[in-house]
Amino acid sequence: MSPAAPSGHALFPGTFDPVTLGHLDLLRRAARLYNRLTVTVAHNATKQELLPIAERITLLREVTRDLPGVEVVQVDGLVVRACEALGARVIVRGVRSAADLEYEIQMARTNHALAPGIETVILAGAPEHSHISSTLVRQIAGLGGNLESFVPPPIAARLRPGKTQKKKRPSPRANAARSPPTGPQGHRSLQPGRGRAGLVHCSGRIALDPRTGELLAR
Repeated sequence: MSPAAPSGHALFPGTFDPVTLGHLDLLRRAARLYNRLTVTVAHNATKQELLPIAERITLLREVTRDLPGVEVVQVDGLVVRACEALGARVIVRGVRSAADLEYEIQMARTNHALAPGIETVILAGAPEHSHISSTLVRQIAGLGGNLESFVPPPIAARLRPGKTQKKKRPSPRANAARSPPTGPQGHRSLQPGRGRAGLVHCSGRIALDPRTGELLAR
């Protein structure tokens, strides 16, 4: 029985910091299912980023250039809103473990509640890549380890020791200087935030106080 021809437009969201062999395997498989696959790259304010988002996009385009119908773009905000804006009807996610699956099911149900016309397809990661995560790769890269077994060659070359510099730890004085400003009655002003990239997250509704210029939440 021959496989069905690819059809439709799907969105594959993530931070891809960096893209791993597990990511690439899922992208290849998703590209066989859909004739158009949009890979969306997002910031994640809850994690310290290894590579700037522009470089992640460039590297993703390099490792997926042989995949027909795949494009890579930057998108922030709710994933279902990105789907609506881009015309995608499916969100593709990958899982490595039962814990991943439980989380993705929760996110799929939430996304369906937000946008009933958009479905989530979950792909099981290949067993040979099930131990690989971007977090693990960032840790190995920070310690100068060999990454060739975890990431595609262009990413391994980019992350070789000496090419990635650790960010300097700011001094206490610098931390104090960058402390969030306080608004009326000493409350901290709110800044737009992001949750786990590629999943449900919202920046909130933000307004400026006309008297102080501070950012306030509605």
